[in-house]
Amino acid sequence: MMWPVFITALGLLFVFEGILPALSPRAWRRLMQQMFIQSDRVLHIIGLASMLIGLALVTIARDLY
Repeated sequence: MMWPVFITALGLLFVFEGILPALSPRAWRRLMQQMFIQSDRVLHIIGLASMLIGLALVTIARDLY
């Protein structure tokens, strides 16, 4: 495994995860409250969709370079 790439990707994950709470803490808090009231099924679907989109982006980026 290429550790520098993994560490870079992890760092970017933290950067992107921190954008909304840094720019609009109120909106982030509302979003988190909405997540807490969702059913497990909806959260499973959101998680799966997120992973598939991430996998597609990684595949596209890998093919470009």
